[in-house]
Amino acid sequence: MVFYATSNRRHLMAREMMENERQTAINPGEAVEEKVSLSDRFGLWLGFHRCSQDEYLAMVAGYVAHYRIPIEPDALEREALEWATTRGARSGRVAWQYVQDLAGRLGVRLADKQ
Repeated sequence: MVFYATSNRRHLMAREMMENERQTAINPGEAVEEKVSLSDRFGLWLGFHRCSQDEYLAMVAGYVAHYRIPIEPDALEREALEWATTRGARSGRVAWQYVQDLAGRLGVRLADKQ
């Protein structure tokens, strides 16, 4: 069994075609297709889709509440919007990155709070 974990399909490909030829007795083109098909059949695709400003702020507020990060709501909204603007996107991923940065600046450990 071969297990591939990658964030980019091109990491499944050998850097040189000769490497593919040494690894398998099949046609080099088929070796490439075989490796790409692994991603197509078994790849986990994660999407970081854009969201509205209200949805983004709700995600940030949800993380802040869950992790009990002490920050005033007005400051949180202002900082979170600035963070998204400087990154050019609003998504769940950007919200999480902002919360991680905020927690680090405030010295809050992001461990599961029960």
